[in-house]
Amino acid sequence: MTMDEIEALGLESMTTVTPWHDGPVTFEGVPFARLMAHAGVKDGTVEVMALNSYFVQMPFDDVVQAKGLLATRQNGKHMPVADKGPLFLIFPFSDRPDLKTESYYSRAVWQIRQITIR
Repeated sequence: MTMDEIEALGLESMTTVTPWHDGPVTFEGVPFARLMAHAGVKDGTVEVMALNSYFVQMPFDDVVQAKGLLATRQNGKHMPVADKGPLFLIFPFSDRPDLKTESYYSRAVWQIRQITIR
């Protein structure tokens, strides 16, 4: 999908603190659950690959239940590759203390190149 096609699914915002930023950051993007519903995906294993070949696998339900957001913007602007763009799978760490774990931090992938569902 192109960036325009992704964003056409409807943007939502999330403000959260992350280990990689100084202070709260507002991300805008498409809820992962909405993106997967658009693609007709209901379960499986999510595989996310970053531009630098960082790779993570996670259960589909974990991403949906944690309210993962496929962010396309940070503080109102599209994210360049030099600043974790163009896509960043982010979680609401500030709203969900149970997500402040190494497991979920490792699942917050930036510079996403590819998402595969198996």
